[in-house]
Amino acid sequence: MNALDRLIASVAPTMGLRRAQARAVLAMYEGADRTRLRKVHHEARNINDLVKKSAPNLRAQARHLERNHDLARGGIRTFVNNVVGATGIGVEPQPRRLDGTVHEEYAAALTAAHKEWRRRPEVTKRWDWEHCQRLLARRWAVDGEVFAQRLIGPVQYLDHGKPVPYSLELLEADMIPHDFDRDASDGQRNSIRQGIERNAWGEPRAAWVYRYQPDEAIKVLADASQLKRLPWDRILHLMDADRIHQIRGVSMLASIITRLEDIKDYEESERVAAKISAMLTAYVKKGSPDMANPTDTQVDAAGNPVPRQIALSPGMIIDNLGIGEEIGLIDSKRPNPNLITFRQGQLRAGAAGFGISYSSFARDYAGTYSAQRQELVEQWVNYAVLTDDFVGMVSVPTWEDFVRAAHLSGVVPMPKDLKPGTETEALYVAQSMPWIDPLKEAYACAELVKAGFASEVEMIRKRGGNPTDVLEQIATWRRKCAELGVAFTTSTAPEVLQGLLAGQES
Repeated sequence: MNALDRLIASVAPTMGLRRAQARAVLAMYEGADRTRLRKVHHEARNINDLVKKSAPNLRAQARHLERNHDLARGGIRTFVNNVVGATGIGVEPQPRRLDGTVHEEYAAALTAAHKEWRRRPEVTKRWDWEHCQRLLARRWAVDGEVFAQRLIGPVQYLDHGKPVPYSLELLEADMIPHDFDRDASDGQRNSIRQGIERNAWGEPRAAWVYRYQPDEAIKVLADASQLKRLPWDRILHLMDADRIHQIRGVSMLASIITRLEDIKDYEESERVAAKISAMLTAYVKKGSPDMANPTDTQVDAAGNPVPRQIALSPGMIIDNLGIGEEIGLIDSKRPNPNLITFRQGQLRAGAAGFGISYSSFARDYAGTYSAQRQELVEQWVNYAVLTDDFVGMVSVPTWEDFVRAAHLSGVVPMPKDLKPGTETEALYVAQSMPWIDPLKEAYACAELVKAGFASEVEMIRKRGGNPTDVLEQIATWRRKCAELGVAFTTSTAPEVLQGLLAGQES
């Protein structure tokens, strides 16, 4: 209470109390104040209750859009292509010797074994590793999460089908039920929420997975007889989390589902209206009733009246109209001239909610070089963050499992001069930011290398290449050229680029 409040309270305590209460009520954020013009949303449930209630329905709606909406399907494909890409996340082993240098022989052996493993990494042997990564990223975007079981060594009824006995069983979100909950009781220290078993600290200890594909049977309330318990150290869980204590993921399309559905419905209505408009031609406007001539009515062979037909052709003259009749044209105002502007605004908002670029989402590449590059640079940070999440939750544990399985099986044993703890060290090469103007981009890269601000290795990796492979390819190519007496200008690339730019400016 300020001095005035204390003075009033000393004379009239009730009035002083009212002033203090009113001041406490007014001391709040304006955004939290409910008015007739502003709604205030209250969160009565915690995040896991919200996910349990909404995630399956959101997943179903997102899958519906994935199947039936061209824009949604294109946006999902853009997400996958930029996060994982055509060649997947590359792995360059970096094991160290005792002296700290890279153990090149061991790295080469791991690379060769991993190349063989990538051909059939999962239990069905249907997809290669690049395709598996794209499938995981796609389900991550649409469903909000995806699981995989890590299987190392002998497993009952499983033939790994490759030298390194390591396979993955890909599991969609439906395989772990949202409605399977158990409290920690009866001597059990762990509780189960939405199919995930956790200890008192919230650390996942196991996943409870359906023994069968739930989409192929009538869904009932999950119980332990329908589920199998898989230890969490055998589980990969790629999920999109917004809250710290969130257990299960929610579709990345959740915030834009209604917008995408509205765009789809609106475009369909406009297409139907335009189609109807194209069918409309003209009408004959009659005069007043007293001008009608009964003898003008046409009849068929049975004496029934039939509508009069007027054949229209370009430049024709109609001279058979009755008294008071005139030709009228139907204008439906379709196609709607404002459709493109409205659609662009909706797609910009949808692209922002999904986390992909508007140009890729709408397939609208109009604009200057500077504008397109600015959009690409800003958006690529979002893709890099998503790729980092994917690498941390999928690529790193998968590579560590592979190295351990290769050693235990004797396919690629760890050498004696290997520094302990470095056997799984690796560089994970993600997709590189594409070039809008290759000539300008290549010249800039060459200048950075010449000035010493970047290395050739860094530039090769930025283009998505493996420096070792590129170096071998260049050496092999130049050796063959020398043998055949063919000369190329690859050794003077910066000077060639400078000449091309000078010619372009002139």
